[in-house]
Amino acid sequence: VQLVESGGDSVQAGGSLRLSCATSGFRFSLFTMSWYRQAPGKRVVERELVARITSDGLSTEYVDSVKGRFTISRDNAKRTMYLEMSSLKPEDTGVYYCYRDPMGPTPTYWGQGTQVTVSS
Repeated sequence: VQLVESGGDSVQAGGSLRLSCATSGFRFSLFTMSWYRQAPGKRVVERELVARITSDGLSTEYVDSVKGRFTISRDNAKRTMYLEMSSLKPEDTGVYYCYRDPMGPTPTYWGQGTQVTVSS
């Protein structure tokens, strides 16, 4: 199983970024997927759920702080998940991780993360 994030960058506040999570090694279309972020100085256990999308892409959820600014999506044919981020704020700074949600007894997986830095 591999989850590979890309698209992180340093941007000014108000800017936009598109993150991608390319996957392999499992049936992507069967799994709910999520984006988490780890803010500077926070521990791994303090990673924050940013957005989640069901396997069929029909249902999404967001943390309140990103509602209206971020959009999660997926392309099951390409085995890839996306996070469109706009109106970025300095508090959006952190490492963004792709996460395969649990399903039954299957283990969960994390990507290696991609850095997003928003300066004021």
